[in-house]
Amino acid sequence: MVRFINNKKFMPLLSPAYDNKIVRKYSARTVEHKIENKTALQENVGWVDEPKQPIVCILSGMTDTLGGELLEKVMEGLLELPISLVIRGRGSKKYGEYFTKLAKTNSHRIAILQDDEAHLRAMLSGSDMAMFFSTPEEEDIQNALRYGTIPVSMPHDLLDNYNPVQESGNAFVYEEATVWQSFASLVRALETFKFPHDWRTIQRNAMEGMDRKDAA
Repeated sequence: MVRFINNKKFMPLLSPAYDNKIVRKYSARTVEHKIENKTALQENVGWVDEPKQPIVCILSGMTDTLGGELLEKVMEGLLELPISLVIRGRGSKKYGEYFTKLAKTNSHRIAILQDDEAHLRAMLSGSDMAMFFSTPEEEDIQNALRYGTIPVSMPHDLLDNYNPVQESGNAFVYEEATVWQSFASLVRALETFKFPHDWRTIQRNAMEGMDRKDAA
C-alpha cells in the first residue's frame, strides 16, 4: 500500500523479513542469512563470490549537494582499501560520468546498479555498509538500518555511533564532512567487520531499532 503523509507520497516500507524480491529473507534474529544475498549480488555484477570481502554501497547516488566533492577527494583512499563498491545509478550527469569511468577501470570491484526497486533491494540486502558523504535522507537511512546495512555517515537522529565497550550503536558516525573523518569512520567500520560477533551485534541493533520504530 502506498502511504501519504502530509500529502507527500511514500512507498511501502521495505523489510528483508518480507521481501520476496531478494534471494533469502532474513530478520534481526536470522541476520546471518544476509550473506546469501551478498554472494548473489557478487555473482550478478560479475564478481567472485567472497563472503569476507566488504561491500560498501553508495545508496543515495551522487550530486554536489549529496557530498560529491567530498567523495571525489576521498575516493583515492577508498580504492586503497580492501572493499568493493556498489553505486546506485542516480544523481547528476557529472557523477554519472565519473562513476562510469571508475567502473570501467575497476570493474572487478566497482559496479553501478540500475535505479529501480528490484536493484535497490538487491543492494540493500547484499551490502555490508552504506556510506553517506552528507547528511543523509531519512528514507535512505531507514532502508539501510532495516536491512542491516550499516551506515557510515554524518550525524542523523536515527544513528547512534557504535561503542565497542558497551556493544551499543547502529552506525559509524563522523561529525564533519572532511576527508579524514569520513575515511577514518570507514576504516573503523572495516576493522569491526573483521569480528563477526561484533558485526552481527551492530546489525541487530540497527534492525531491532527500526522494528521498534515501525511498531510504535
